[in-house]
Amino acid sequence: MEMGFRWYGRGNDSVSLADIRQIPGTSQIVWALHHKQAGERWEKKEIEEEVNYIQSYGFKTDVVESVNIHEDIKLGLPSRDGYIDAYIETIRHLGEAGVKVICYNFMPVFDWIRTDLAREMEDGSTALFYEKDLVNDVTPEQLVERVLQNPDFTMPGWEPERLAHIQQVIKQYEEVTEDDLFNNLQYFLERVIPVCKEHEITLGVHPDDPPWSVFNLPRIVSTHEQLRRIVSLVDSKYNGLTLCSGALGALPENDLPAMIHEFKDNIAFAHVRNVYRYPNGDFIETSHREQDGSVPITDIIKAYHDIGYTGCIRPDHGRHLWNESCRPGYGLYDRALGIMYMLGIWDEREKRRI
Repeated sequence: MEMGFRWYGRGNDSVSLADIRQIPGTSQIVWALHHKQAGERWEKKEIEEEVNYIQSYGFKTDVVESVNIHEDIKLGLPSRDGYIDAYIETIRHLGEAGVKVICYNFMPVFDWIRTDLAREMEDGSTALFYEKDLVNDVTPEQLVERVLQNPDFTMPGWEPERLAHIQQVIKQYEEVTEDDLFNNLQYFLERVIPVCKEHEITLGVHPDDPPWSVFNLPRIVSTHEQLRRIVSLVDSKYNGLTLCSGALGALPENDLPAMIHEFKDNIAFAHVRNVYRYPNGDFIETSHREQDGSVPITDIIKAYHDIGYTGCIRPDHGRHLWNESCRPGYGLYDRALGIMYMLGIWDEREKRRI
């Protein structure tokens, strides 16, 4: 197992590589070119510059999160082939730079949804919060306005240029079923997986966040059965999963340790975070400590150890602690605490094996 830390790039992150280097056991920087819009080709020179800068601090750069999928690909429009061609060129350029994993998602319109980016908890920290009734009562435009209230940092998946036309985009999905979305994903994978094989890059699809339909949009990466269907769309080890315990863990029916064991050969990348689920369907992101939430973090790390997982794992969203000014969910302190908690569980399992 390799421990990673997501970083948003120079001038776009409150956390520096020098800060991350001080977190014990952290060897991978999970990176991306965050100024690129969905559908844009990533050029060799800009990839090389970012990789060289990260590696100058002693980190590996094996994992990219995310190369976002253009909406026309998800919708299956005739224009999708041009965007897939650009995606293929990006895969080739990343492969030449030594990248081994690309995390992506296939969520219509929204990459993730929360109603409050800084809900105060009992201990005075704040965290990302999802209020089910509020989502049911607001318009998409109102939700976008809430999320984009923090102008200091870019919000991946919430690009203002794209969301300015949100009603138009949502309307395009009115006749798109889950089966249609599966078919469009299969079309995309059939085009790109041969190129991934050529460059030994595994694609890892990220689960829907939250794992249920919002604004009547179709969702196809939410449940155990849907994950089974995705890995069967193209039978290749390069068609993989990014298993996110927080996204999947918001749905009580999802058994994360069982998923890890079943999909042990398909997991390209792992996100670990905890959420506390309220009986009414709300949830809040808590510390990584198992007792603070509803997700069996200890069993999840044990499952990764049991299957001999050697890929990259990273702490996902953290709380905002000690007056830290940071991108919502992506501060230094709580994610560093999460790393130490996960490594503690992993080290205990290693000692048992000796």
